[in-house]
Amino acid sequence: MTRYMGTETEFGIATPAQPEFSPIISSTHAVATYAALHTSARSRWDYVSESPLKDLRGFDLRRYHTVPVVEPDAVGVANVVTSNGGRFYVDHAHPEFSTPEVTSAWDALRYDVAGQVIAQQAIDAVAEVSGRGVSVLKNMDPCPAIKMYKNNVDGKGASYGSHENYLFRRETDFTTMAQGLIPFFVARQVVIGAGRVGLGEEGQTPGFQISQRADYFYQEISLETTLNRGIINTRDEPHADADQWRRLHVIIGDANMSHTSILLKLGMTALVMDAIEEGESFRDLALTEPVAALQVISHDPTLRTTVELKDGRRLSALEILAEYRQKVQARTPEEESILTLWDEVTTDLAADPLRAADRLDWAAKWALISSYTRRGLSIDDPKIKLIDLQYHDVDPARSLYHALVAKGRMRTLLSTEEIEAAVENAPEDSRAWLRGYLVSRWGEEVIAANWQSVILASPKGNATVRMDALDAGRAAQVREACEDAADVSALLEALESCGLSITYFS
Repeated sequence: MTRYMGTETEFGIATPAQPEFSPIISSTHAVATYAALHTSARSRWDYVSESPLKDLRGFDLRRYHTVPVVEPDAVGVANVVTSNGGRFYVDHAHPEFSTPEVTSAWDALRYDVAGQVIAQQAIDAVAEVSGRGVSVLKNMDPCPAIKMYKNNVDGKGASYGSHENYLFRRETDFTTMAQGLIPFFVARQVVIGAGRVGLGEEGQTPGFQISQRADYFYQEISLETTLNRGIINTRDEPHADADQWRRLHVIIGDANMSHTSILLKLGMTALVMDAIEEGESFRDLALTEPVAALQVISHDPTLRTTVELKDGRRLSALEILAEYRQKVQARTPEEESILTLWDEVTTDLAADPLRAADRLDWAAKWALISSYTRRGLSIDDPKIKLIDLQYHDVDPARSLYHALVAKGRMRTLLSTEEIEAAVENAPEDSRAWLRGYLVSRWGEEVIAANWQSVILASPKGNATVRMDALDAGRAAQVREACEDAADVSALLEALESCGLSITYFS
């Protein structure tokens, strides 16, 4: 089956010249200024299909049933649909980029990295506009210069998310899916961890650990994403036909700079989900204490720690991953490449974790930090903490990750041209193509948008273009008809002739 997937990244944000400046306001400046300089569509986000309190286990915790109407530049909730079909917006006082829906881990990698470029474009946009002594926000002073970091912790006890999303069939038993994934999510951090200086939520204990997020999880399964986080998140909000699909909202991953880590994070997870949906059982890998296992694995960069399974065995994270590897199968050349990388990386980690320093974030960071600690610098020295932060700077001129790439010490998987194409263009094999096309070509007519629809102003009234099916609006279905349309009325007629549902309202 085609598995649609994507990522969401909340970027850390700072205003070094004015540390006390509100991150809610600086994030709003970032999104609104980016939108003013890079897009023509200033539509609001349509929250009609949002249901973040609906649980995969069958109950609904929604506290209200009215739909908020939010202006696109409102402080704290600024939003723009990007030309590549993604979404750049403010969430929990952070600028966040959600990729468009894609059908492969390789495409997910392309658009995840494109999100970093969009974040940098927002930084540059704020600098340009503020440099003129003006602000795009009404009745507000210019924003001080901002910096963004693709990381997950602020060093003061707060953690922000890097989330993955995968659709799976509604008929698949959720408990089977969850129990099959828990040991995998506990173990996969040795491949996808971003590395962190400090142990504990506030980093209060000196040390280095593999994952930035591990210390912020408290239970196996939960609906919460900011408090009482669970290894499995149960939000049931598919943004698609709910009778056919569920969306697995994965919150237990780090924000990665490394192309290899991003690709394996998405590719390995999709392959394991494929195996579960095809009937493979991973019951024999059930952990006695998954949350404790998550943290003890993260706290041991030597990878020697073993954790107890319910059947009495003790396995290391790499041994758990090897058990999963035996049961997953590739069906395409792209999936074969993911299995090859999986094998190469885990083989090197088993021999010596630092052998993977040219591919994995945590290993690269550990190698950098070790070069300083060998010279006598303490692991909790402020210089070490600065290295930890600067690795994740999205500005290529200041990022330690990008410095490693420039020196040939970190491998990449994408060319500059591929990344630039993903910044500008939506994927062609999902509904994201039409969303991106509409905001790029018909931005002045776009009133509102969400993942499942776009609302356009037309002479007949406001028109809702429905895209409940994930492949509705793909390029092969609608591009030719769209490009022949001379005006919005002709566009809507063309889309309807291609099989899309159009409804009008005043």
